[in-house]
Amino acid sequence: MQIIFNIFLNIPATDFKGEVAALLAAGLWAVASVVYGRLGQRIPPLQLNLLKGIIAIALLTITIFVRREFFPTVTIVPLCLLLLSGIIGIGLGDLAFLAAINSFGARRTLLMGTLAPPMTAIIAQIFLQEKLNVSAWCGILLTIVGVGWVVTERLPDKRDNSSTQLWQGIGFGLLAAIANAIGGVLSRAALANSSIPPLWASLFRLIAGVLILLPLVWLSWRRGKIILSELQSTRVILATCFAAFCGTYLGIWLQQTAIKFTPAGIALTLLQTSPLFIMPLAICMGEKVSFRAIAGVVIAIAGIALLFYLR
Repeated sequence: MQIIFNIFLNIPATDFKGEVAALLAAGLWAVASVVYGRLGQRIPPLQLNLLKGIIAIALLTITIFVRREFFPTVTIVPLCLLLLSGIIGIGLGDLAFLAAINSFGARRTLLMGTLAPPMTAIIAQIFLQEKLNVSAWCGILLTIVGVGWVVTERLPDKRDNSSTQLWQGIGFGLLAAIANAIGGVLSRAALANSSIPPLWASLFRLIAGVLILLPLVWLSWRRGKIILSELQSTRVILATCFAAFCGTYLGIWLQQTAIKFTPAGIALTLLQTSPLFIMPLAICMGEKVSFRAIAGVVIAIAGIALLFYLR
């Protein structure tokens, strides 16, 4: 991670480390989401989620040995919080996220992810008695309006115009956002009260996320829903490894770094800027991006900023 900050970005690791990590994570998630959208046409979300998790665990384990970051001193409560965060946020949340991409595309799925910070604030108010002022509620409303304005836009692609696909995408997108919000709250609680390094926190979360998927994969295997033929394709394997490297290995590591070193409000706001990064990618791929889509993304992210900076 030091190499990323000092060599590739030429930025000292101590200057805005969390903010830069959050923006890098958002950009990498945008790239990975485009790849997952293509892979989702050939591999079911459950298999894809398991594969990317296993690949990321292997990469994180290698990184830990190379960096010689031996097992940290961990108390039971932070460890349990991280494991639960991985089960909800990665195991179940990423499964819903990939299903949403299959239903109505990476661009709108990433925008649905901007609902996670408002949901986090609402969860904190319910369970932690954190009060929200009028400005915060206005930010939540603004985010919802921006997301709703974009996801209900009628697109030229007939698949996107299907009511079933649209509502499936919205449903899976909401589940992913809720899981992300809960996982984020648990992860912040664990890291704020412990000295667990972001690299180990990422590994703990991923292991828990993969383990919770194994019974689901076994049930799918028993029902004959596991597809193995696509895994014989070199292009599919390379694309999966690339997406797992960018979105899961580096993305989650950078996410935990941002949460560790940046105030929660700033970290969550910057981590949810993926829709801004995916716009130029969509244009480069020949997708028509309307003014409504751009405006909706800006409105949603402005709502997040309003929620956290004026609360």
